[in-house]
Amino acid sequence: MAIATVVEQQKGTEETALITGSEAIAVACKLADVDVITAYPIRPYDTVMQYICKLVANGEMDCEYIVAEGEHSQFEIVKHASAAGARVFCGSSGVGWMYAMEALTVTPALRIPMIAMVGNRALDDPGAFGVEHNDALAVRDLGWQLVWVDNAQEALDTALIAYRVAEDRRIFLPCAISCDGAFLTHSQAVVKIPSQEQVNKFLPRYNRGDLLLHPDNPITVAPQGNEDWVMEIRRQNYAAIERSYGVIKEAYAEFEKIFGRSYGNPFFEEYMTSDADIVLMGMGTLSTPVKVAIRKMRDEGKKVGFVRMRWFRPFAAEDLAKCLSRFKAVGVIDRDYSMGSPYNSGVLATEVRTALYCGSGAKPPVLGFIAGLGGREVTVPDVEKITASVQQAAQGKTQPLTQWIGLRE
Repeated sequence: MAIATVVEQQKGTEETALITGSEAIAVACKLADVDVITAYPIRPYDTVMQYICKLVANGEMDCEYIVAEGEHSQFEIVKHASAAGARVFCGSSGVGWMYAMEALTVTPALRIPMIAMVGNRALDDPGAFGVEHNDALAVRDLGWQLVWVDNAQEALDTALIAYRVAEDRRIFLPCAISCDGAFLTHSQAVVKIPSQEQVNKFLPRYNRGDLLLHPDNPITVAPQGNEDWVMEIRRQNYAAIERSYGVIKEAYAEFEKIFGRSYGNPFFEEYMTSDADIVLMGMGTLSTPVKVAIRKMRDEGKKVGFVRMRWFRPFAAEDLAKCLSRFKAVGVIDRDYSMGSPYNSGVLATEVRTALYCGSGAKPPVLGFIAGLGGREVTVPDVEKITASVQQAAQGKTQPLTQWIGLRE
C-alpha cells in the first residue's frame, strides 16, 4: 500500500508502510494535525522536512509550512506560533541545533510545548554527518524534555506521546525527539500507521487557556525579570519537569489502551536482564549491535543484559537505580563526550553514577565507554570487548573508569 493511501485513512485498524524514521515522524505530524511547521535544511534532519513538504504539496497535509532563512529563525517562528495557540513542529541536526541555541534556551522558560526532532549528528569541527548525541544533550539542563528512540515505529509513537505530554497544561515544556542520523533517519522499516480516529481519541487539541497570546488576552511574554522574579520563574519550570515524570507514565498507559502497543517502563527498556550478572547501557540505535552481541554471548553462556534509556529528561533516577542495583557491574556506552567531566566519562555514564550514588540499593561498579563518534559503527566485537571489561569489574578486578572503544591503532 502506498504511503499516500496510508496517511489518508480516517478510521479502522492500523495499516502498515515501509518508511524511514524521519518519514515516521512526518506521518506523526500529519496525524497530529500540526498547524505550523518550519524548515531549514541540514543533514540528516532534512529528510523529515522534505517528506512533510511532499505531504503538503500533494494535498495530504494541511499546515502552514514555512521555510526560514536559518535555524535560529525557524525555531523563533514556531516558538511564537505556539504562544499564539498553534501546534508546532521543527527540528535540526548538529551545528544547526547549535545555531538555534538562543531560541532553544528561552523556549522552556516561556512554557512553549514545541516538539522538535533532532537528527543526531556530530558537532563540527572536523566536519561529520554521522551520529553523535552531543547536539541534543546541549539542552539537557535548560528545561527541555529529551527522548531517544531506536526504530521508526517508536519514532512515530513517541512523537504522538510527546505532543500529549508537552501540551498537558501541567507541563507546557518543549520536547526533543532524538533520532540517530543515518542509522534511523534514513533506514526503512515496516511501521504500523494508526488510524486518524485512534489519534484523535488519544491526542486532544492544543489549548493554552489563559496563557494564549492574543489581542483579547493582553499578557506579557518574555518580560525582563532580573532579580525580582527570575528565581521564582526557574522554580516554576523546575516543578513542571518534576511533574512530567508522572504525566509521561499516564500518557504511555493511555497510549497502550488506545493503540494496543505497550512499551513497558516508559523511561528505559530492559533486554535479557532477568537472569543477567552484568548489564550494558546506551541510547538510540546503539541497541541494535548490542542486542545482536548479547544474543551471541548468551549462546556462549555469558549472562549479560542490556538497558536502553528512552527518556533522558526527565531522568528516572530512582527507577534506574533500583534496576541497576540488581547487577554485579554496569557498562555505559556513550555516543557522546563530556571533556573534563568526572573521570572524563560520557554524559550518560556520569548521570548513571549519580543515580546509583543517591539510590538506596547496591552500588555496582559503573564503567564508561565512549564509542561510535562521528557515525562510526559500533560492532559486535566492540560490544564483546566492552563486556569482557565489565565482567572483570564484576569480579573485583580494577578497570579504567572510562575507555574509548573502536579507535584506530
